Amino acid sequence: MSQPGLQVQHVTKRFGAGDTEIVAVRDVSLDVAHGEVVLIMGPSGSGKSTLLLMLGALLRPSTGEIHVNGVEVTGLSERRLPDLRLRHIGFIFQDFNLLSAVDVLDNVSIPAQLAGARRRDARTRAAALLQALGLGHRLGFAPEQLSGGEKQRVAIARALVNEPDIVLADEPTANLDARHGHETMRLLRRIARERGRSVIIVSHDQRIRDIADRVLWMEDGALRDAVAMAADPVCGMSIEQEKAVIATWDGRTFGFCSRGCRDEFLEQPLQFVLPDPAPPEAGAGPLPPPGGREIVSQPAVPR
Repeated sequence: MSQPGLQVQHVTKRFGAGDTEIVAVRDVSLDVAHGEVVLIMGPSGSGKSTLLLMLGALLRPSTGEIHVNGVEVTGLSERRLPDLRLRHIGFIFQDFNLLSAVDVLDNVSIPAQLAGARRRDARTRAAALLQALGLGHRLGFAPEQLSGGEKQRVAIARALVNEPDIVLADEPTANLDARHGHETMRLLRRIARERGRSVIIVSHDQRIRDIADRVLWMEDGALRDAVAMAADPVCGMSIEQEKAVIATWDGRTFGFCSRGCRDEFLEQPLQFVLPDPAPPEAGAGPLPPPGGREIVSQPAVPR
């Protein structure tokens, strides 16, 4: 079994002390595999954002450990953390956080230059990624000339340009309508699958539950409930495994949204056994290869 891309072991975060102490995150443990998408939901004030900040090495836990690709990042010195965040963690923010003074291509290429790539190589890499995300015709545009969905795709490209081990998304659909929000999250799921990235999304948006492999519920600083999702191989609908209609064929177990889909599958199972990947967005091409790196054997974070 391959090592998880992200491991969280008994992480707690306290603010204050004594009578004023607040426990924002309480003994959270979590493994996220390469290529897996985990959605963390919960009410406001439940600790989701605090947990995300710790996963992104922007906030240290009071106790516990966080490992990225097998390396304990909570033990790194402060001077090592900027390089860790730049090279091994990709952030997708609610408000996009694009640089208004430069065009789309520079918004994506600048992080690659900061990581040590030559300007020409960084721009070539950024252009290929933007082209694959359906934005090849927008390279010279300013961010304010883009739609909300286009801005979010630029933010995704920027998060991926340095080939991070994990991608963190904070309320990524908050500023998008239902259609663009769902399309963007389907795109992120496709990227996670093809590039083997561990993706963690924090959101209140119930409409994107179906793009996740797991949905975790956070309340009072703790993960209270985990809902495993299964994709119906007939209709493609995502359903909670506990509520799925189950059938076994050829030694494998499948979950279905209804008895009708189950019966259709059992009549011609070979028609459905291969996964049907989500189609790319209009205008989007295949993602460029991730620099020839192996999905499950990425380099460790340097100490």
